[in-house]
Amino acid sequence: MSLLTHLLACLFGMGSWVSINGLWVELPLIVPQIPEGWYLPSYLSILIQMANVGPLFVTLMHRFRPGALNETAVIYVIIGLGTAASFLLGFFWKETVVVAGVSRSVALLVLTFFLATVDCTSSVTFLPFMMRLKPQYLTTYYIGEGVSGLLPALVALIQGVGVVRCLNSTQSLTHSLNGSVTFDLQAQYQPANFSPEEFFFFLSAMMLVCLVAFLLLNYHPSVARAHPTGRYTNGVKEESNKNRKWAEQKTMMDPYEPENQNRRSSFGTGAYSWMQVLYIFVILAWTNALTNVVLPSVQSYSCLPYGNKVYHLSATMAAVSNPLACFIALFLPIRSLLIMAALTVVGSGAGAYIMGTAVLSPCPLLVNETSGGVIIVLAWILFILTLSYVKVIIGVILRDEGHSALVWCGAVVQLGSLLGAVTMFPLVSVYSFFSSGDPCNTKCP
Repeated sequence: MSLLTHLLACLFGMGSWVSINGLWVELPLIVPQIPEGWYLPSYLSILIQMANVGPLFVTLMHRFRPGALNETAVIYVIIGLGTAASFLLGFFWKETVVVAGVSRSVALLVLTFFLATVDCTSSVTFLPFMMRLKPQYLTTYYIGEGVSGLLPALVALIQGVGVVRCLNSTQSLTHSLNGSVTFDLQAQYQPANFSPEEFFFFLSAMMLVCLVAFLLLNYHPSVARAHPTGRYTNGVKEESNKNRKWAEQKTMMDPYEPENQNRRSSFGTGAYSWMQVLYIFVILAWTNALTNVVLPSVQSYSCLPYGNKVYHLSATMAAVSNPLACFIALFLPIRSLLIMAALTVVGSGAGAYIMGTAVLSPCPLLVNETSGGVIIVLAWILFILTLSYVKVIIGVILRDEGHSALVWCGAVVQLGSLLGAVTMFPLVSVYSFFSSGDPCNTKCP
C-alpha cells in the first residue's frame, strides 16, 4: 500500500467536517461579539439541518438517475465552496445588518449555511468516491474524518478558547452571622492568544489542503496503483479490457465469498439479508445520532459541574478517541454483526451515564469527588472510542457492498444526525431541560 495514498486519503477525509467542527469550538469567542449571543448555537443547529437539502439531492439523483451526477465535479464544487466560505468568515463574521428593526449577523448565518451544506453533502460524496481506492484506504479516510474534529479542538486549545480563571468578586460579598465577610468566586474568561479571524483563515487553509489532496487522489500516478481492478466514473465501474459498464448497483464482489453463493437479498452483493441490512442501518443511524448531536449537545452540562479542567479534558480526549478508534480499525477490521451489537451496547451504556450526569446537573453523582471527574472523562473516552469503531466497521462492510451502498451510508448518517437534532433541540433550547454548572461556584450537598 502507498503511504502517500494513505496520507492523501486522510487529508481528504479531514475536509469533511473541519469547518463546522471549527465553528463550534470557536463559539466562546464569537458569541460575546454578536447580537444573537448564546442563541447562536440553536440557530446553527437549525441551519445544519436545513443544509441536508444537499445530501437529499445527491441521494435522489443516485436513486433515480444513477451515473448521471458527476461525482468528482460535485466534490470539487463543495470543497471550493467550503474554502471560500471559511475565508470570507474571517472578514465578515462580525458584520451585522438591521432586519425588521433588529440587528442580525446575516453574513455569519449565510456563510454558516454554506459551510453546513458542504459538510453534510460530503457524507454522500466523499465516501462513495473512496470506492475508487482499495478497501484499506477507507479506514484511513475515517481517520481523517476524526482528525476534522481533533485538529480544530487542538488549535482552539492553543488559542485559549474557554480558559477560565476563578476570581474573588467584590460585588458578590456576603456577611455571615458571626460578622465575617466572604467573597463568591466568579468565572472570568481569559483573552485568546489569537483572533477568530485568524482561526477562520486556518480553517480555510485546511479546506485548501483537502482540495489539493483530492486533486492528487485523482491525478497522481502512485494513487492510480491503489485503484482496484477497473475504475469508477460518476458512480459507474468500468472494465477497460471488456469495454462494458455496470451501473452503480452492480457492486464489486467480495473475493472471500464463493461465486456461486446464493444471494440473500438484492442489496449490494446479496451477502446480507434485508433484516441484516436494516439492522446495520439502524445501528448506523443510532450511533451517529448519539455521537454527532445528542451527547455533544449536553457535554457542557455533563462535565462543567466537575470543573473547567474536567470539561476541557473530556472534550480533548473525546476528540482524540475518534481518530484512535479509526486507527485501531485499520489493524483490527472486525466485521462480526454480533460484536458490532455488543460494542454499540457498551458505547450506549457509557452515553446513558453521560446523559444521566447532564440531567442531574449542576449536582450529578460524585460532584464533589475527584473520582467523579475521572469517571466522566473515562465515560466520554469509552463512548466515542466504541461507537466510532462501530461506524468505521459499518463503513468497511458497506464499502464491500458497492458504490450505491456507500451513498446510502452517507444518507443514513445524515438522517441519524437529523433525528438527534430534532430530539435534542427542543429539550436544550426551547424547554431548557438542562441546567449548567458554574465552573467556579457549583454548590451541592
